[in-house]
Amino acid sequence: MSLAQRAWKAVPRSIRDNDTRLITALLTTIGIIYLIIGGLQASFAGSAVINAAFQTLQSILFLSGVYALLAIALNLHWGYTGLFNIGVAGFMAVGVYTMSILAAAPDGLPPGLGLPVPIAIVGGVVAAAIVGGIAAIPALQLDADYFAIVTVGFSEIIRYTLLADTFSGTVTDPASSQYNVVNVAGLEFGTGGGRGIGTPLGTPLEFLFEGQLAVIGNTLKAGGEAVGILPQVVETMTYTAVILLLVVTSYYVLARRIGNSPFGRVLKAIREDETAAQSLGKDTRVFKIKVFMLGSALMGLAGILWQGTYGFVNPNTFKPLVTFYVFTALIVGGPGSNTGSVVGGAVFASLLLQGPRRIAGLANALAEFLTGGGLPAPENSWVAFSSLDPTLWLGYIIAQMPNLKFIFLGAVLVYLMQNRSEGLLGHRKESASSVDLSERPQNPDSESSGGRPTVDGGETRE
Repeated sequence: MSLAQRAWKAVPRSIRDNDTRLITALLTTIGIIYLIIGGLQASFAGSAVINAAFQTLQSILFLSGVYALLAIALNLHWGYTGLFNIGVAGFMAVGVYTMSILAAAPDGLPPGLGLPVPIAIVGGVVAAAIVGGIAAIPALQLDADYFAIVTVGFSEIIRYTLLADTFSGTVTDPASSQYNVVNVAGLEFGTGGGRGIGTPLGTPLEFLFEGQLAVIGNTLKAGGEAVGILPQVVETMTYTAVILLLVVTSYYVLARRIGNSPFGRVLKAIREDETAAQSLGKDTRVFKIKVFMLGSALMGLAGILWQGTYGFVNPNTFKPLVTFYVFTALIVGGPGSNTGSVVGGAVFASLLLQGPRRIAGLANALAEFLTGGGLPAPENSWVAFSSLDPTLWLGYIIAQMPNLKFIFLGAVLVYLMQNRSEGLLGHRKESASSVDLSERPQNPDSESSGGRPTVDGGETRE
């Protein structure tokens, strides 16, 4: 039995067999671990312990939530339908940029349409769905690897289009030879080009902290300040709680309902055997286009809720590496399982993505606390390892942790592929049938069925 299997068996059955308890237990465990890490690091550095601990907790849970959203959306494509879409970052970019352009001020730089933020968010989601449909029509003519190549190529076309100065809208004087404002039916806007574009979303729950609902926000802030948490951290914690409790839950319920519907069963039939699904009269091409548009829309919304909250976004935020991260989260959790998507997003964000960096920060803080000067950081590996000084080795490893995390990530993926290729919860992969055929009895009871078994396994009626 592998280490992963032993760890899974160590989880109480009451938690293993209940999706809600499993997700809650996982997030609680992650939260406790990072509260301790954040608190210890702040303690060693001599800063406010409670505030730093909750700030660390908010950061980890927020990333866990957004990666869970993206993994659920990708699961509709790959886990349910078998569509190997590696253009996730492109559809995120469409959602974020459309929202930003629709909400930007008409006299801004770059200019926008000045629409209310809620309408802009809906516009971003719709735009991501439309672009997904446009990408799906030619891409679905291809199979497997070729489909993947087209989707990542389409994603890069989107990114480089957003980078282009031609559409940036940074020169608004029509008399200038460098005029680059996009004009469509009299509506002027720009993408910002390589400079990026401002996102008006800000803190989406600002309404709780001002106006008639300010009493709610003031109560939360007062409670936070009473235990040493700054107001800014209270606001971000509130938003993270909404992401986890409302949006992730909505994504999860939607995906579950789709999977249990006739539409979802056709998707899973396409995954198992598209020819068989076609032989039953299903137009698989239409089903694939529909689910591709739906998944792209969910990716666009996830991008808005994630990158749209930072106040500024740049096209280089949406490099293919983001898609690789989302795929890794789904692989870890188990493709075909919605619970696995949430678990994979949380495990990836907390352990594989942020874990090495947080451990390195804690080690540096501890070394500085003990020695007053921190760990030495050699220029290269030769200086570190030729010295035979363990302190230099450790200092070099800690300094290179941003790069070494990719080695750690690769090692984890190789281990999973060899010992648990279906992912942590891949054994919960949903079948295409509406009932579990594995539970069908091999030999029907002749008395209860009103007949007696024949030689070929059938029944004859008396």
